[in-house]
Amino acid sequence: MDVLSVAARATGTGPVCDACLGRLVADRSFGLSNAERGSALRTALALRDDEDYEPVETTDCWVCEGRCAEFDAWAERAADAVGDAEFATYNVGTRTPPLVEENEALLREEVGLDADAGEPFNSEFNREVGKRVGRLTDTEVSFDRPDVQFTIDLADDSVDAKVNSTFVYGRYRKLKRDIPQTEWPCRECNGSGRQGADPCDHCGGSGYLYDDSVEEYTAPVVEDVMDGTEATFHGAGREDVDALMLGTGRPFVIEVEEPRRRRVDTDRLQSDINAFADGAVEVEGLRLATYDMVERVKEHDASKRYRAEVAFDADVDVDALADALGRLEGTTIEQYTPNRVDHRRAGLTRERDVYEATAELDGPRRATVEVHGAGGLYIKELISGDEGRTEPSLAGVLGVGAEVTALDVLAVEGEDEPFEDETFFREN
Repeated sequence: MDVLSVAARATGTGPVCDACLGRLVADRSFGLSNAERGSALRTALALRDDEDYEPVETTDCWVCEGRCAEFDAWAERAADAVGDAEFATYNVGTRTPPLVEENEALLREEVGLDADAGEPFNSEFNREVGKRVGRLTDTEVSFDRPDVQFTIDLADDSVDAKVNSTFVYGRYRKLKRDIPQTEWPCRECNGSGRQGADPCDHCGGSGYLYDDSVEEYTAPVVEDVMDGTEATFHGAGREDVDALMLGTGRPFVIEVEEPRRRRVDTDRLQSDINAFADGAVEVEGLRLATYDMVERVKEHDASKRYRAEVAFDADVDVDALADALGRLEGTTIEQYTPNRVDHRRAGLTRERDVYEATAELDGPRRATVEVHGAGGLYIKELISGDEGRTEPSLAGVLGVGAEVTALDVLAVEGEDEPFEDETFFREN
């Protein structure tokens, strides 16, 4: 069916505005709005039939019921709904009233078009309102997790502005022991701080097993600077509570919900965090990141370097220690879930590789051991054997009991490529 036949049949159903008329042939002649298509069709039809040109007021349209005259008004309402929140990208979604959907279907049926011919009403509404929002706010539309998602409900006469989270990436060093990575609620009172009417004996009424955490030293500062409603800490794995995190630091992302500010000076933010942490924790390399960086930090394959202070049950000489470490180096270790974590981890046997192992003997019964291994390798158990749960182990190979008395993580790096891929960062 040619476009003038479509126009003739459509205008014969009653008053149809230019936008609704043009939407029937939205796949023709790109570069025009639907209203421009409709106006051109109406003009061509009048010329073809040698009849007077009779425009239709949008407010009289039986199809959209005048909704196509409201693009400007809804754009202004959307811009007002986001308030003073900073954003660079947005998207618009529209919930079409059921009666308008029925009218659209009826118009296509009367004209003899397929039900999916042209463009749906909500698609045009999204685009036309979206263009106006962009002009009003000097921002750009995005279909890939925009900063703000506007949802217009025409039947409910409402617009919702959902401000999506923003993300800050960095690396942290933990310079004091007995600090967990994230808040650690007391398991005896489930974080309530109470046992009945009395304070919990286990946590002293605080609700937490530890007073501080890496999360508490970092996330609240980021939340405050970005003026968000909540902040969540995501780490690339975690070290033991009694271990230090040194060297290159551990990658992390802080997610800030409903931020009012997105463009922040990350150098200054880094200084603020380090001042607040006061030597217990320090961060570096802060950058604004994308949503996808959370998954990268949590799922990216990484290797770890450790330094362990080790105490032996009997004297060990240099040659025996070097020989034992040589037998571990390049070996795939089988580790059944360690005793110390079996209350919160599934009972499984995990295979992890030891890439490199070296040591310096600090005395007949003491040594400093450095290990480079695959992510998830339990170093304390690699040293002690964990009552046979880890095979092989340093203690097992030496035939001497061994225990880690102090553990430091020196590096957390991607196995095949760095965590810091430019694809996952954004500019201010």
